[in-house]
Amino acid sequence: SGLLVQVFGEEGRHARSAVGVSELPLNAAVEVEAVFRVEA
Repeated sequence: SGLLVQVFGEEGRHARSAVGVSELPLNAAVEVEAVFRVEA
């Protein structure tokens, strides 16, 4: 959260969610999901 605000300023503020699962594919420790809008 803090990193996104440092990089993108106030535009980096975002909603969060957490979903518990018993395991992830390939023994991954975390799963991160993000949606970005890019303007050129």
